[in-house]
Amino acid sequence: MLTITGLHAGYGRLRVLHGVDLEVGDGELVAVIGANGAGKTTLLRTISGLLRATGGEVRLDGARISGLAAEKVAATGLAHVPENRLVFPTLSVDDNLRLGAWTRRRAKDNGSAGRDRVLELFPRLAGRLGQAAGTLSGGEQQMLAVGRGIMARPKMLVLDEPSVGLAPRVVTEIMRALARLRDEENLTIVLVEQNARAAFKVADRVYLMDRGRVVLEGTPAALLDDVRVQHAYLGGGYSAPPTDSGS
Repeated sequence: MLTITGLHAGYGRLRVLHGVDLEVGDGELVAVIGANGAGKTTLLRTISGLLRATGGEVRLDGARISGLAAEKVAATGLAHVPENRLVFPTLSVDDNLRLGAWTRRRAKDNGSAGRDRVLELFPRLAGRLGQAAGTLSGGEQQMLAVGRGIMARPKMLVLDEPSVGLAPRVVTEIMRALARLRDEENLTIVLVEQNARAAFKVADRVYLMDRGRVVLEGTPAALLDDVRVQHAYLGGGYSAPPTDSGS
């Protein structure tokens, strides 16, 4: 579903991504982990067209999307849920959800089926549809942000740090909803997370980024106890374990 080859990107003279290669299969939930500054957010911004790549390419379902404006990338079927929850605070919960379905505004169901699905996944939003989004709790705002992405009925959903600042119980609800979307609807998902243990519980595969490069890839079981993964979360990059010199 998603193929990234030799991707380079940055901000002005600051280069952040250095030849990233990454693949996500149809219906997979892939987690991207790494320490602060590893390039995870830049990767998602480049995938979704918010940041222009300076080299390499991104393909979604076989079609090249690198170089397209963000709204055109969204129209191809990619929904981006950015970090920091970014709801429209003065609009109601219902209006926030309806905005998520803007690319489907000409569909016959007018987004009603998508909204029903969101409320099934996050039932606590059902009683707050008329409430201003800015008055929700942090966890509810994150559910709303994810729900807004779901409303687009995308081919692929990419999420940037959905667990930041949330109570463990809320994180579990959100991760469970993502797993259901993959299992029940075959939705392809890319999940950027620093909460490795939460991501590993739902991911099919994991990529570890360090200083703008992919340095490890594998299943959660293979990476969970890897000393290099642990070191990445203690700050900075990692050094390869010392080899036996024979002395």
